[in-house]
Amino acid sequence: MTDETRSRQDRAVAKGTTSGTAVRGTMLGAMFLMATSAIGPGFITQTTVFTAELGAAFAFAILVSILVDIAVQLNVWRVVGVSGMRAQELANSVLPGAGYFLAALVVMGGLVFNIGNIGGTALGANAMVGLDVKIGGAISAMIAIAIFLSKRAGIAMDRIVVVLGLLMIAMVLYAAIVSGPPVGEALRQSVLPDDIDFLIITTLIGGTVGGYITYAGAHRLVDSGIPAPSACERSPAAR
Repeated sequence: MTDETRSRQDRAVAKGTTSGTAVRGTMLGAMFLMATSAIGPGFITQTTVFTAELGAAFAFAILVSILVDIAVQLNVWRVVGVSGMRAQELANSVLPGAGYFLAALVVMGGLVFNIGNIGGTALGANAMVGLDVKIGGAISAMIAIAIFLSKRAGIAMDRIVVVLGLLMIAMVLYAAIVSGPPVGEALRQSVLPDDIDFLIITTLIGGTVGGYITYAGAHRLVDSGIPAPSACERSPAAR
């Protein structure tokens, strides 16, 4: 564990480990940050194309990806949460230099994905209010930069991401209901599919827990200063 990680955890423990309300708010924000990170322009495009290609059999790919996503996220949250270390710090502690390689991969992938996210917000603004896509993209990029530059943005983000996440889920549910999908057939094909495409399943898994999405929620807990159990055990108050 790095000195920076220890000092961050010790400061959190010294403060009395944040109030229960603050911890619940941060946890909720981290959960929604993780969940909503998976729903972007790329994910929506993929699901549209794959649904047209497989039809109701796509339900099997969705079910498999959900099960894999749950397994991956539970493991990442447990390891990062218990250690109180970011993924790259953990990787470096296991194999020196591996963390830098992991960070480089996440940065490169995140750059590509976020170009798509900015493009998606630009197209969304154009569809809603007719704003030029270049202007919409520039505005959304500036808002994102301002959030990351602000030292007090973390607390606000925990609340905003929950509200926007609920809105996003409501919109997805609305689209699913009004489109009138064959629910019975989809349920059958989720366990007895007529067609199985492992490439589509792999693509779907990569789009939901690939790259920075895997660490988004767990790293938010680390950044918030919520101490790991090991840090609590070290504190005089805990003893």
